[in-house]
Amino acid sequence: MTTLKSKLQEDLNAAIKERDELRSSTLRLTLAAITKEEVAGKTKRELSDDEVQKVITREAKKRREAADAFAQGGRPESAEREKAEGVVLAAYLPQQLSDEELQQIVGQAVQEAKAAGAEGPRAMGQVMKIVNPKVAGQAEGGRVAAVVKQLLAGG
Repeated sequence: MTTLKSKLQEDLNAAIKERDELRSSTLRLTLAAITKEEVAGKTKRELSDDEVQKVITREAKKRREAADAFAQGGRPESAEREKAEGVVLAAYLPQQLSDEELQQIVGQAVQEAKAAGAEGPRAMGQVMKIVNPKVAGQAEGGRVAAVVKQLLAGG
């Protein structure tokens, strides 16, 4: 068992003993998503820590989107629950980059792409190829794409 997955399992056991319903249900759902990912495909396999982290990131994103949907739908208590679950999952993810750090990394990538001859909005793919490995797991793709567009547009 990977270290991140075993940590989730240990934390789930602790949450159950402490009768922490929010943490235990969130961790159960996350472990179920990890197990589902492990058995997807033709053969069962064990996920690496990076793959487990991707599953947790996906689950956290689902919580954020659900919280927004509940808030727009006039169900604030459900939105708060989803936000709380997102906070529980955030503890297992790497620290997110600040806007300034993201701007700096993207700015360097834009300079690299321009040095390679890429110009204007069409350079987005090249810039994203440079940026994505540097920010993997530390910034959501939509955030990265927005900053890249802004900097390529000359902003």
